[in-house]
Amino acid sequence: MIKFFMDNYINIFSKAAEHLYISAFSLFLGVIVAVPIGILITKSQIGAKIVMAVASILQTIPSFALLAIMTIIGVGKKPAIIALFIYSLLPILRNTYLGIMNVDKNIIDAARGMGMTESQVLFKITIPMAMPVIMSGIRLSAVYVLAWATLASYIGAGGLGDFIFTGLQNYIPEMIIWGTIPVTLMALLADFFLGKVEVKLSPNKTSGGSK
Repeated sequence: MIKFFMDNYINIFSKAAEHLYISAFSLFLGVIVAVPIGILITKSQIGAKIVMAVASILQTIPSFALLAIMTIIGVGKKPAIIALFIYSLLPILRNTYLGIMNVDKNIIDAARGMGMTESQVLFKITIPMAMPVIMSGIRLSAVYVLAWATLASYIGAGGLGDFIFTGLQNYIPEMIIWGTIPVTLMALLADFFLGKVEVKLSPNKTSGGSK
């Protein structure tokens, strides 16, 4: 197994970089779309139910089916990123909504009583206090996206899925192992570093309370 790595480490790192790019870009799109929507739907209970229902339906579409649908716009990284972006939405959207809704209303009322505008209350009080829950959704989506990105190789997006599926088709255990190990490590590291970001962004939290 070590010999296989030494002979193929350049290709392994190249595929890992592709995998990370696809996953990170998809997650980034998920964050910049789902967080604002999650905040917005707290203003309307009906709107929240509709948006959550749509996101839940998209989440239930089988990954292979969604990737197949995405081939309508072509093959390669673009359709894979769109598919993974769709899968990343629900955890971030749900946690953003729940985080905002669970902020203590007395604190918000006190901030308004001090003369804060609605935007000041949102950005200085509500979002910071909801940040632990929001970040939990982002961490969960990051792990999901990194795992699901292996399937993107089926539509020519590259990544470590190339190693895994080539290894499966040709019964080369070393390829399967060295396709799987980097994905696992990236998922663990993503969760760890996003956990550190969560601690930094969360109010009234010390390193002793980190996850």
